[in-house]
Amino acid sequence: MVRTINQLDSLEVMALTAWGEARGEDDIGRCAVAWVIRNRAERPGYDWWGNTISEVCLKPWQFSVWNAGDPNRAKMLDLAPNDPLLTHMRALCKRVLEGSIPDPTRGCSHYCRRDSYPTWKIGRSPRFSHGNHEFFAIGPGA
Repeated sequence: MVRTINQLDSLEVMALTAWGEARGEDDIGRCAVAWVIRNRAERPGYDWWGNTISEVCLKPWQFSVWNAGDPNRAKMLDLAPNDPLLTHMRALCKRVLEGSIPDPTRGCSHYCRRDSYPTWKIGRSPRFSHGNHEFFAIGPGA
Protein backbone atom coordinates (compact mmCIF):
# COMPACT_ATOMS: atom_id res chain seq x y z
CA MET A 1 0.00 0.00 0.00
CA VAL A 2 1.57 3.27 -1.07
CA ARG A 3 0.35 6.25 0.92
CA THR A 4 0.06 9.77 -0.36
CA ILE A 5 0.94 12.52 2.06
CA ASN A 6 -2.39 14.33 1.78
CA GLN A 7 -4.16 11.18 3.04
CA LEU A 8 -2.39 11.23 6.40
CA ASP A 9 -3.68 12.65 9.68
CA SER A 10 -1.25 14.23 12.16
CA LEU A 11 -0.85 11.11 14.30
CA GLU A 12 0.03 9.04 11.23
CA VAL A 13 2.53 11.66 10.03
CA MET A 14 4.16 11.71 13.47
CA ALA A 15 4.25 7.91 13.72
CA LEU A 16 5.72 7.57 10.24
CA THR A 17 8.32 10.23 11.01
CA ALA A 18 9.32 8.47 14.23
CA TRP A 19 9.41 5.15 12.34
CA GLY A 20 11.65 6.61 9.65
CA GLU A 21 13.95 8.50 11.98
CA ALA A 22 14.21 6.18 14.99
CA ARG A 23 12.98 2.69 14.18
CA GLY A 24 16.41 1.27 15.11
CA GLU A 25 16.25 2.81 18.57
CA ASP A 26 14.55 1.53 21.71
CA ASP A 27 11.37 3.15 22.99
CA ILE A 28 13.25 5.87 24.86
CA GLY A 29 14.98 6.95 21.64
CA ARG A 30 11.74 6.73 19.65
CA CYS A 31 9.93 8.72 22.32
CA ALA A 32 12.67 11.36 22.29
CA VAL A 33 12.24 11.88 18.54
CA ALA A 34 8.46 12.14 18.98
CA TRP A 35 8.99 14.72 21.72
CA VAL A 36 11.23 16.81 19.44
CA ILE A 37 8.33 16.90 16.97
CA ARG A 38 5.88 17.95 19.69
CA ASN A 39 8.31 20.50 21.14
CA ARG A 40 8.68 22.17 17.75
CA ALA A 41 4.92 22.30 17.16
CA GLU A 42 4.39 23.84 20.58
CA ARG A 43 7.25 26.36 20.56
CA PRO A 44 5.50 29.60 21.53
CA GLY A 45 6.13 32.50 19.18
CA TYR A 46 8.33 30.47 16.89
CA ASP A 47 6.37 29.07 13.99
CA TRP A 48 9.15 28.72 11.41
CA TRP A 49 8.86 24.93 11.75
CA GLY A 50 5.08 25.07 11.59
CA ASN A 51 2.31 25.13 14.13
CA THR A 52 1.01 21.61 13.76
CA ILE A 53 2.53 18.16 14.01
CA SER A 54 2.12 17.61 10.27
CA GLU A 55 3.61 20.99 9.34
CA VAL A 56 6.62 20.34 11.57
CA CYS A 57 7.23 16.84 10.21
CA LEU A 58 6.73 17.75 6.57
CA LYS A 59 8.73 21.00 6.58
CA PRO A 60 11.39 20.53 3.88
CA TRP A 61 14.79 19.35 5.10
CA GLN A 62 13.79 18.98 8.75
CA PHE A 63 13.25 15.22 8.99
CA SER A 64 15.29 13.41 6.37
CA VAL A 65 12.81 10.56 5.97
CA TRP A 66 10.45 12.99 4.17
CA ASN A 67 13.13 14.29 1.77
CA ALA A 68 12.65 13.34 -1.86
CA GLY A 69 15.26 10.76 -2.70
CA ASP A 70 15.78 9.56 0.85
CA PRO A 71 15.85 5.74 0.66
CA ASN A 72 13.68 5.45 3.76
CA ARG A 73 10.87 7.56 2.29
CA ALA A 74 9.64 4.90 -0.14
CA LYS A 75 9.88 2.21 2.57
CA MET A 76 7.95 4.40 4.98
CA LEU A 77 5.17 5.27 2.53
CA ASP A 78 4.85 1.63 1.50
CA LEU A 79 4.42 0.25 5.04
CA ALA A 80 1.33 -1.86 5.62
CA PRO A 81 -1.12 -0.02 7.91
CA ASN A 82 -0.94 -2.94 10.35
CA ASP A 83 2.87 -3.17 10.36
CA PRO A 84 3.71 -4.11 13.99
CA LEU A 85 6.38 -1.47 14.51
CA LEU A 86 4.26 1.26 12.90
CA THR A 87 1.33 0.23 15.10
CA HIS A 88 3.63 0.51 18.12
CA MET A 89 4.87 3.93 16.93
CA ARG A 90 1.28 5.18 16.65
CA ALA A 91 0.59 4.16 20.25
CA LEU A 92 3.83 5.72 21.48
CA CYS A 93 3.19 8.98 19.59
CA LYS A 94 -0.37 9.14 20.90
CA ARG A 95 0.98 8.89 24.44
CA VAL A 96 3.55 11.64 23.71
CA LEU A 97 0.78 13.89 22.38
CA GLU A 98 -1.37 13.15 25.45
CA GLY A 99 1.58 13.90 27.73
CA SER A 100 1.40 10.52 29.44
CA ILE A 101 5.07 9.90 28.59
CA PRO A 102 7.45 12.47 30.11
CA ASP A 103 9.80 14.32 27.76
CA PRO A 104 13.23 12.69 28.15
CA THR A 105 14.79 15.52 26.11
CA ARG A 106 13.60 18.22 28.52
CA GLY A 107 12.34 20.48 25.73
CA CYS A 108 14.78 19.77 22.92
CA SER A 109 13.97 20.98 19.42
CA HIS A 110 16.83 19.36 17.49
CA TYR A 111 18.59 16.04 17.27
CA CYS A 112 21.13 14.33 15.09
CA ARG A 113 23.10 11.15 14.94
CA ARG A 114 26.11 11.19 17.24
CA ASP A 115 28.39 10.72 14.24
CA SER A 116 26.98 13.64 12.22
CA TYR A 117 28.02 17.27 12.42
CA PRO A 118 25.39 19.69 11.11
CA THR A 119 26.41 23.34 11.36
CA TRP A 120 23.82 24.05 14.06
CA LYS A 121 25.59 21.54 16.34
CA ILE A 122 28.91 23.44 16.35
CA GLY A 123 29.72 24.77 19.82
CA ARG A 124 26.66 23.23 21.44
CA SER A 125 26.43 20.47 24.00
CA PRO A 126 23.57 17.99 23.91
CA ARG A 127 20.95 18.25 26.62
CA PHE A 128 20.15 14.55 26.23
CA SER A 129 21.88 11.62 24.53
CA HIS A 130 20.45 8.20 23.93
CA GLY A 131 21.21 5.40 21.52
CA ASN A 132 22.61 6.80 18.29
CA HIS A 133 21.24 10.32 18.80
CA GLU A 134 22.06 13.53 20.62
CA PHE A 135 19.34 16.05 21.44
CA PHE A 136 19.72 19.82 21.65
CA ALA A 137 17.63 22.77 22.84
CA ILE A 138 17.99 25.54 20.26
CA GLY A 139 15.97 28.64 19.52
CA PRO A 140 13.50 30.82 21.42
CA GLY A 141 12.32 29.37 24.70
CA ALA A 142 15.13 26.80 24.77
